[in-house]
Amino acid sequence: MSVWLPTAPCTPETCLTEAAPVVALPRRILRLAAFLVVLVTGLALTPSVRALPGGPRDALVRFWARTLLGALGITVRIAPPPACGGGVLVVANHVSWLDIPLIAAGRPGRSLAKTEVRHWPVLGPLVAWGGTVFLDRDRLRTLPGTVAAVTELLRAGRPVVVFPEGSTWCGRESGRFRPALFEAAVQAGAPVQPVTVRYRLADGRATSTPAFVGEDGLLASIARVVSVRGLVAEVTFLPAIPAPAVRTGQPADRWQPRRELARAAQAAVEATGRRVPGGDCPL
Repeated sequence: MSVWLPTAPCTPETCLTEAAPVVALPRRILRLAAFLVVLVTGLALTPSVRALPGGPRDALVRFWARTLLGALGITVRIAPPPACGGGVLVVANHVSWLDIPLIAAGRPGRSLAKTEVRHWPVLGPLVAWGGTVFLDRDRLRTLPGTVAAVTELLRAGRPVVVFPEGSTWCGRESGRFRPALFEAAVQAGAPVQPVTVRYRLADGRATSTPAFVGEDGLLASIARVVSVRGLVAEVTFLPAIPAPAVRTGQPADRWQPRRELARAAQAAVEATGRRVPGGDCPL
């Protein structure tokens, strides 16, 4: 077990047992083939896209992410993010590997991922070439370096996407937002934008079918996703939270700002249903 990131109690045996409407085998095969074509195309074009200016690059990433999800048969619904540029720490609840392209479909940015992702077939090289910052969850001493790398990206005006729960959850339950990576926003003076990710069926029922939890395998997860009829992915970008000022003094006081940010971001994500999406980016 990781010494730095918690493991969610969700498992395929307990969380992925619900029945969902499915499509016929030929359509599953077509979806899988289309997904692979879009994925490999993205892999081939990544070096060229990275060389583009920010506006055209982000537009192409948004288009590619929507196309990838559409190839899997997923309908994407995005509440437009606030019109703020520059470095912002985007924090979201974590349900599936699908969360990364889903958020990219609305707000492209550099992502933080566990080192194991680098070794995934096809997806691993793609996220690596896309500039992902990798975190070794089993080596606690690497955490300060990871926070420093995220801080520099924020200072350079790049959005960074992180999942502070530290593990995927099935969507029925969620984890506590761990404060460590919020330190990057504090040090960079960057705002934090909470994001809520949800998966539903066409009739509006919540579903855990896309969840990637426990010992679930990537191939099994992909096979499950392409089989579902009417899968809807929703991402809601909430008002950004300004970073509190850096404090000096006793260690307890120094770490308090990141704890405040983590609590505020988690409260915003959990209260999505009672809030109006959107808002201005704090200066």
